[in-house]
Amino acid sequence: MNIRRVIVLILSIPGFLTACGDSSIESAAPVGSDNRPNILLIVADDLGYTDLGAYGGDIETPNIDSLAADGLLLTQFHTGPSCAITRAMLFSGNNNHVAGMARQNTLGILGSPVRGYENSLSDRIMPFPRLLQEAGYHTYMAGKWHLGLTEESSPHAAGFSRSYAMLDGGGSHFNSIGLREGGLTFREDRRLVDYPEGSYSTELYTDRLIGFIDENKGDGKPFFAFASYTSPHWPLQVPDDYLDLYAGHYDEGYDALRVRRFDALKEAGIIPLSMELPARNDAVPLWDELSPEKKRRESRQMELYAAMVDNLDDHVGRLFEYLKTNGLYENTLIVFMSDNGADGGDFFDRGPYKEYLRSHYDDDYEKMGTAESFVAYDLEWAEAGSVPFSKYKGYTREGGIVAAMVVSGPGVANRGDISSAYMTVMDIAPTFLEIAGARYPDDGSVRPMLGESLVNFMSGSADEVHADNYVTTQYTGGRAYLRQGQWKISTLDPPFDEKKFELFDLATDPGESANLAKEEPEKYAELIALWRVKRKELGIILPQDL
Repeated sequence: MNIRRVIVLILSIPGFLTACGDSSIESAAPVGSDNRPNILLIVADDLGYTDLGAYGGDIETPNIDSLAADGLLLTQFHTGPSCAITRAMLFSGNNNHVAGMARQNTLGILGSPVRGYENSLSDRIMPFPRLLQEAGYHTYMAGKWHLGLTEESSPHAAGFSRSYAMLDGGGSHFNSIGLREGGLTFREDRRLVDYPEGSYSTELYTDRLIGFIDENKGDGKPFFAFASYTSPHWPLQVPDDYLDLYAGHYDEGYDALRVRRFDALKEAGIIPLSMELPARNDAVPLWDELSPEKKRRESRQMELYAAMVDNLDDHVGRLFEYLKTNGLYENTLIVFMSDNGADGGDFFDRGPYKEYLRSHYDDDYEKMGTAESFVAYDLEWAEAGSVPFSKYKGYTREGGIVAAMVVSGPGVANRGDISSAYMTVMDIAPTFLEIAGARYPDDGSVRPMLGESLVNFMSGSADEVHADNYVTTQYTGGRAYLRQGQWKISTLDPPFDEKKFELFDLATDPGESANLAKEEPEKYAELIALWRVKRKELGIILPQDL
């Protein structure tokens, strides 16, 4: 048996894993005490909703699954539709326009500097790591930043006392090749650094984060650690001993996987037994109509994606084992999440970076998954990864914004439970601040957070996070949505036009299959009017406004 597998099996033996500590957040001492919980936030990049074993997935993820078994698994956790959008909402507890990230990788709009399109965290919010730092926490991060390339927009400026960050959105997992000339940019604390050629990103970021925690582990101060992995974001690359880990597992194709994962979600209790599988995307060719060579390459893509997720879980396990070995695990609140829905993109075959990528990578089948190859699993497999929802990353449909989330540790009661309570990535900042005894500024210098703390919900003293009248609003890249309670209006494809809003009842139609705009005209008009109010409140500026 592979040595790596032996280690994973040992770590997953019942009784080997240490309990997460006292379940009452009330036991956390006030600011300045040594007893405040540590906080570990783990973010996977473009992980699909159905990838984890805890969500019924077929990829081996024993470490993350063990976290769910000893914690709380969320089935209705909502992010932004893409990486930087989510990160801006995460650190601010606010809407992406307020936070300065109306659209990732876009500075201004139509050539003009515009509020909301700063392409970095704005001065209208206060990043929560800075507040944790001021409250006496060590603050560490390693991995993807994607919130600005300058020192003024760096992790250090946002309040991280130690950081090792890839500032860009994506690139090679073995070197500094990015999507354009100049390559990827890395910053360690306040200085620019070179990437250690040949190091695998997930292992490197884990090493760096463990090193940061280890530097100060004996000083009695709590820490906030942010493991911001770039896995399983394309290009799909893995170390050599993972290349054939899932060989043959996906030869039945993406259509069969989509159905199989939908059924597994029901069996795992993630979705109701009465739910029906949404209609298949006609843009995806039928698996049975593909040529043998096309099937061979397609199944290889999914094998490599699964291997990346498997590798990610192994390194998450390394973080857990470090905490346990050093007596830190029991007093550490751990949150694991994905930053958006499954990614249906393939920049090697289409898009603005195609020519550059083809000049730097080899498309040969035998090299797929290595540092020489650029592979994405594209929308065919993304449709399976985002089931039971509609669409995938980049869309404001549920498939683009509902992500996996697991929370475990001090303050989490009812462990092993599955909850369908509605929550958003904006709720994380106020949760961490309350746990740390830190306070968000209320002097008018910044906008109030829109998120709400999860502390009462995690402790079991509240059944829900948000009241039915709570409103979530978002616009990015020509797509928009507004949700209040079970009702949602959403647009599909740009350019944005208010007349394109469709109405969905998510309580009966989470797959967003039936547009009820004509059947429910009063509700539709009510939400359109609410969109206009919220758009103004949030300062959402559209291209047609200029």
